[in-house]
Amino acid sequence: MKVGIDTFGCEHGRSGIGSYLSSLSQILCNTEDIQFEFFGAEIDRYTYARDSNIGFESVILPDTERAEKAWHMLALNTFAKKQKYDVLLFPASSYAMPFLFRVPSVAIVNDIVSELFSTKTIAERLRIKHSLKKVNKIIVPSLCVKKDLKRLGINQEKITVVHNGINHSLFYPRAALTSESEMIKPFAIRRPYFLYASTMSSPLKRHVELIKAYEIFKKKTALPHRLVLAGNEGSCSESIKKAAANSPFASDIFITGYFPHESFPALYAGSEGCLFPSEIEGVGLPVLEAMATGIPVACSKSGALQEIAGEKAILFDSSNIEEMAMAIEKIAVDAKFRKSMIKEGVDWAKKFSWENTAQETLEVLKSVLK
Repeated sequence: MKVGIDTFGCEHGRSGIGSYLSSLSQILCNTEDIQFEFFGAEIDRYTYARDSNIGFESVILPDTERAEKAWHMLALNTFAKKQKYDVLLFPASSYAMPFLFRVPSVAIVNDIVSELFSTKTIAERLRIKHSLKKVNKIIVPSLCVKKDLKRLGINQEKITVVHNGINHSLFYPRAALTSESEMIKPFAIRRPYFLYASTMSSPLKRHVELIKAYEIFKKKTALPHRLVLAGNEGSCSESIKKAAANSPFASDIFITGYFPHESFPALYAGSEGCLFPSEIEGVGLPVLEAMATGIPVACSKSGALQEIAGEKAILFDSSNIEEMAMAIEKIAVDAKFRKSMIKEGVDWAKKFSWENTAQETLEVLKSVLK
């Protein structure tokens, strides 16, 4: 069996889906009797194929979203036949897929699509919805995303929940840190600090509300804890930076911008806790990565976070700033509770691995040829 893996829309490894594809492909490359091949922009050869030892076929196109989407609509099926793919895998299915599928195909949907639609034109919404209805199988990372697709009228029988994995060789408990700052290239971040790692792409990521909750925590406790916001800039970057700059604790709020995924283990390990107030997560992987690193977690009840975190995190209503501030305080001051959270979180995170994710993904890929 020959499987073609589409790298378009994965942002050259600089996004959640890009990191997902890198981690998954490093396990898939060891599969016997199945040949995998990436296809996409030439730059992605050095992003994905280099580390996974999977072959790569370049698609020469203008470097524009419009050209890439048009190619998927008009030329992908012919390309797939030429490459003799038996199955196609679309990791960034909401970015681009063909209108009709001439080769059996599997779409990966990591987003809450109904929320994603708020940023799309009517034509884009119709295209995504049509492609998801026509594709053979769909892989989702949580029941939350599966239920969301049901509301959009997608056949539930072709949807399989496959949880994302964790790279436990990177994310594991470290020895207690004693230094006053954490040196993480290119940053030196003073401890103690709380961490929120997420792209600044939507008001529902709740960065601004977190800043306000942090202010309440600081005023009440007078503790030295800082707040680190790590992640790519997006459409809400300016409003978040403005809220941070106008805060009475502006000097204690650190916005890193893009942060390399390979540096996150050290960033987590140096923190006092992972705060994750986003209401639109279909995956919630940072919550698991923090738990695996031995860091207590406080996160939103919304989206997939409650499902993914189980009962191993403090859950709060992200629209309730006072409730969020209380969760931050509990992590900071309740040492006994904190110790219990860390132990339970580490044990819980062990259930999630990329080996399991790859094996379940392979089963779905094989199923489309039966």
